Amino acid sequence: METRVALIGIVVENLDSVERLNSLLHNYGQYIIGRMGIPYEKKGVSIISVAVDAPQDAINALTGKLGAIDGVTAKTIYSKLGESK
Repeated sequence: METRVALIGIVVENLDSVERLNSLLHNYGQYIIGRMGIPYEKKGVSIISVAVDAPQDAINALTGKLGAIDGVTAKTIYSKLGESK
């Protein structure tokens, strides 16, 4: 199955949602290349970046599920690797 490399940017404004977010990321762990989280206490948010290598459908599903969590915003950017020219 063809996979794509992507970066999912996540902003967590409701820290009560972190457990659900972490559980969801754990479920997609087979696709995660790496993850970095930055707590920004001044604004009361956490910023997380997750690098993935996964089928397009899995990336879309994960991003959609993340965005459906209360107080969580998620956006994805994709590598141009594998795109037809």
